[in-house]
Amino acid sequence: MKVTETWNEKETFALGRALGENAHPGQVYTLLGDLGVGKTVFTQGMAAGLGITEPVSSPTFTIVQVYEEGRLPFYHFDVYRIGDVEEMEEIGYEDYFYGEGVCLIEWADLIEEILPGHYTQVVIEKDLDKGFDYRKITMTEK
Repeated sequence: MKVTETWNEKETFALGRALGENAHPGQVYTLLGDLGVGKTVFTQGMAAGLGITEPVSSPTFTIVQVYEEGRLPFYHFDVYRIGDVEEMEEIGYEDYFYGEGVCLIEWADLIEEILPGHYTQVVIEKDLDKGFDYRKITMTEK
C-alpha cells in the first residue's frame, strides 16, 4: 500500500500522469472516492501520461470511453449507473479488462465480482481539516 498526499489539483493530476507514464498493457486500476473528490482530475492526468491529448471527461452515460491515440489504448469506465453486472457483459468488458490497453474503472466496488485477479485500487479521500484542496490518495495492489 502506498499513500500519497496532494495539496492541489495540479499535484493530483501529476500523480495520475506519473501512473500513466509508467503503465503497461493489461494494467487495470480501480478508482474509488466520493463525488467531487478529484477522480476526473486524476483520470485526466493518467490519460496525459499515456500521451492522450483529446479532452477526457467522465463517461457517466456511456459506461466506457475509449481513447486510442496514446502510446497504449486507454479504457475509462464509470460504472456508477450500472444496474447489473450483465450490463458489463453486454459491452464486452473482458475485451477491455484483458486487452492490450490500460483500464481505469470508477466506482469499481459496484462490479467487484468481475474484476480481474490482479489490479491496483486507488482511493481518493478529502480531509477538510487539512484544507479544501487536500487529497489523500491510497494505492493498493489487489
